[in-house]
Amino acid sequence: MYLISVDLDPDLARLASLEGFFALRTGRPPLPTLAEAYATQSVTDESDPLTFRVRKVVRLLDAPETRIGVSVAQQGLAARLWSVALGAAALYGQVPDLDPRLLRWDVDGSAPDDLWLAEVRALPGDAATIRQVVQHGHLDPLAAALRARHPVSAGLLWGNAASALAGAARELDKWSRANGRTEAGDRARTLAAELLDHPDLRDTGTLNGTVFRRRSCCLYYRVPGGGVCGDCCFVRPPRRV
Repeated sequence: MYLISVDLDPDLARLASLEGFFALRTGRPPLPTLAEAYATQSVTDESDPLTFRVRKVVRLLDAPETRIGVSVAQQGLAARLWSVALGAAALYGQVPDLDPRLLRWDVDGSAPDDLWLAEVRALPGDAATIRQVVQHGHLDPLAAALRARHPVSAGLLWGNAASALAGAARELDKWSRANGRTEAGDRARTLAAELLDHPDLRDTGTLNGTVFRRRSCCLYYRVPGGGVCGDCCFVRPPRRV
């Protein structure tokens, strides 16, 4: 049950107060839309947004394998999208329409991914709507586009998506406790649990409150100087033979 429903403000100022992965700018800068990024099917053309982003991540991490860049880039986008939707649902009781045609993406930006929403349209803040907007509207076509370009497993990408969702809920819970908004944290946890109860996400790990332990690995441990993440299936980086 949602205790509040506050109309979305046109510049999403309340959402911006969460900062980091939750803030979403509004406007129409001359950047590609996420719909264009998902539709392009080139692994050699630097004008392809996904190809450009993956190569940038590989360079920044000095990653020894392209699929590490694929994994990190995908998880970064998943974290942004889940955070925006979950944060809006927790604070407003509504979510903005995140149609890929409305979201512009600065593929050369730093983390968290720089996204711009062309138009603020309010949708219900329930789990079914968030699943349609984020999982089906973005994560499905994003995974398909990446797997068409690179040899990366679907299980790894869905593990990343689940990890990103649990991380968003965990950050919202911490924020809500620090700011005396426990009802927002309660909503975030409830929504995250509902969203994780989907065939694509259900077997990716276990959620206990806000603690998530995934059954796959995002491959970050293979980056020079990298280690295992807090929710990784490994307790220490595996030894490479």
